[in-house]
Amino acid sequence: MTRIVVTGAAGFIGSNIVKGLNARGIDDIIVVDDLTQGDKFRNLGQQRGTRLLYASSAAVYGGSASFRESPEFERPLNVYGYSKLLFDQRMRRELGKDFLKGVTGKFRQTVGFRYFNVYGPREQHKGRMASVAFHQFNQFREQGKVKLFADYGGYGPGEQSRDFVFVDDVVAVNLWFFDHPEKSGVFNLGTGRAQPFNDVALGVINALHPGGVQDAATAADLGLLEYIPFPDALRGKYQSYTQADLTALRAVGCEHQFADVATGVGKYMEVLSA
Repeated sequence: MTRIVVTGAAGFIGSNIVKGLNARGIDDIIVVDDLTQGDKFRNLGQQRGTRLLYASSAAVYGGSASFRESPEFERPLNVYGYSKLLFDQRMRRELGKDFLKGVTGKFRQTVGFRYFNVYGPREQHKGRMASVAFHQFNQFREQGKVKLFADYGGYGPGEQSRDFVFVDDVVAVNLWFFDHPEKSGVFNLGTGRAQPFNDVALGVINALHPGGVQDAATAADLGLLEYIPFPDALRGKYQSYTQADLTALRAVGCEHQFADVATGVGKYMEVLSA
């Protein structure tokens, strides 16, 4: 019998993973929201050979121009990214060459997911840390327009680009590794596509505004999109571009096809509007 512990189960990704497991008929799940004081689980996990699938982050890449799971590209810009990198480094050190090759080897399965910009249902509790799509949904409902940063870092208004990944795709990849205990390692979990924030804005507007619009310029001309000055507090700490390199993920056999922004944001707006 497989018993599953999902930490952060009341949170965004954790609750969606529980939902995905339930959809498979799996309900022998221990849901834990906070393991800060759960030291005993570490010893029990080691004794019983417990598999570990954990959350890393694309924040480990920071100011890097390349997003491949390799030390030379890991340059976090903040404490959050650095904390994620420290754990990845510990796993590499303790699990050795097999882990680096993407196989489980003699150790229990251990997989770190470097999540890129995840968006989707069940994130509303995150407040200001929720996705741009979530905030723009509320902006449009309240003000009839959405907001994006103006030009910054060599990018035009709204053209800063991220790898936006729908939470359903994140769950699907987690479950793929759940089904393949022989695979281990640290893997990027994004779509492999960088899309501008303007695309997110268009996805929101086209889902909520009758008739929709063709492009960001038209949306701005119609007053549906407003560009605001880039905040001083974020200068030097902001990733203007991210794009997951999926080479390692594909190399271990995961061929999941990811939704683009138009598709994912469209689905998300349907959920929020229901």
